[in-house]
Amino acid sequence: MTEPDSFVPPGGQLADLGVPRAGDPRQPEVLAPARVAEVAAIVGAGHVHTGWGVRQAYGRDRLPLATFAVRAGRWPGTLPVAVISPADHDEVASVVGWASRAGIALVPWGAGSGVLGGAIPLGGEVVLDLKRLNRGPVIDTDNHLARCGAGLNGAQFETALAEAGYTAGHLPQSMHMSTVGGWVACRGAGQASSRYGKIEDIVRGLKLVLPDGETLEIRPIARRATGPDLLQLFIGAEGTLGLITEVTLRIWRKPEREQARVFALPGTAAGLATLRDLMQAELRPAVTRLYDEVESAPRTQGLAAFDGRPAMLMLVFAGPERLARIEEEMAVEIIEGHGGVAADVAPYHEWIGHRYVSFSPKWQAGGYYMDTIEVTASWSALPELHRRLDQAVRAIHPDVHFGTHWSHVYPDGACQYMTFRLPPMAADLALGLHARIWDTVQLLTLELGGSISHHHGVGVFRSRWMKGELGRGLDLLQTIKDAVDPGNLLNPGKLGLRPRPEAIGLIGATGLKS
Repeated sequence: MTEPDSFVPPGGQLADLGVPRAGDPRQPEVLAPARVAEVAAIVGAGHVHTGWGVRQAYGRDRLPLATFAVRAGRWPGTLPVAVISPADHDEVASVVGWASRAGIALVPWGAGSGVLGGAIPLGGEVVLDLKRLNRGPVIDTDNHLARCGAGLNGAQFETALAEAGYTAGHLPQSMHMSTVGGWVACRGAGQASSRYGKIEDIVRGLKLVLPDGETLEIRPIARRATGPDLLQLFIGAEGTLGLITEVTLRIWRKPEREQARVFALPGTAAGLATLRDLMQAELRPAVTRLYDEVESAPRTQGLAAFDGRPAMLMLVFAGPERLARIEEEMAVEIIEGHGGVAADVAPYHEWIGHRYVSFSPKWQAGGYYMDTIEVTASWSALPELHRRLDQAVRAIHPDVHFGTHWSHVYPDGACQYMTFRLPPMAADLALGLHARIWDTVQLLTLELGGSISHHHGVGVFRSRWMKGELGRGLDLLQTIKDAVDPGNLLNPGKLGLRPRPEAIGLIGATGLKS
């Protein structure tokens, strides 16, 4: 195997800081005592932290590159100069106003579950920990809405709804380690998105703090025709334009019926055609999961239905009793028309048992380099995208594991979710290969007219491809950022937007590479 070309990690260079240790002069100095006293007067002295351990805990999120870097004795960003934990909207507004007057940059922090470095400080920022904003949910039964604090844990939110007989329909794998505000900030998706929609379809109202400390409230109204949708401007903005403090979401009654089915299909191409026809027939299964041959094999061993039919499709039909039964009947007809047959439901129950568990730590602990990439493409592009990416990624390293599934599907296309894993090797070689795989996936997705992200967002890691994704739209987004946040104080350097001059983590002080 030949050595890869020299690649900078996506988003720019890793900061050559080493893993930080107490007293490390390469890390930013802590927030000055006078400033600590000022903000302590707002949130209380017990909620301002400058200790080494706390700063290190908030120095990185779940970005896989950050894990690889730490294993190699490096650090992906910088430590925050302080961690502040406000209790409610008013305290957030006061802290943001204080930071605006003092010229102090802030990085919002939900639960640190993001995988693209959106919560990583890049140089001299204060982390604003929002987990104390965990009030609610307050359920509006007349209008099927639920309001809660942005820092509420996702599993606690859904559990409270379930106890009242409702669901929000947003069930991400990170449910137990993410916040409702984080779902909104990163434009996330749950495992039942094909029925209930992504978070942008579920959120109806927001309460925010703007970069100058002023409040913006977008009331939960079913529909408007009052100009561009401000709600959508902030959903997915990753804290760069304002800090979300309260969220109002649509909710639904818990379904009367939930029926799981597993099917064996002749191959990936037949599976994709099946999903397309299901959605274009106006069916909306609550769970829709198609695995390619690579991902199906370990899940279907010993099941006779998969002999000669190597692709697995899992569906869950949910809703009112009669509607769910009719939807199931119609779906089975479509599946059989594509050569599919019913199979044992054991793979579904195995998935249910670990649907909220990440297996990444197991592989990382073994010295592997594991990551996931999710993109979106149209039905007409997906077969070629899958085929070409499978060939291109396998050509990068002979021992790479590369598998794909589709679990967020719509009438006009789907999310293609890919898992890749490199075996243990020298860190510099692995980081170069890792970068090549990401670059291959993102560029080929753009070439075939797709989007570089479906639900994980942008953070800092995807910055280098944002110009290709948005074109002049990225300039427009930067113009909006400059207008509402002229000091570049809210989560600077994320979402493909300009970093602050003092940034030394990940994207470096030289700015973005596009």
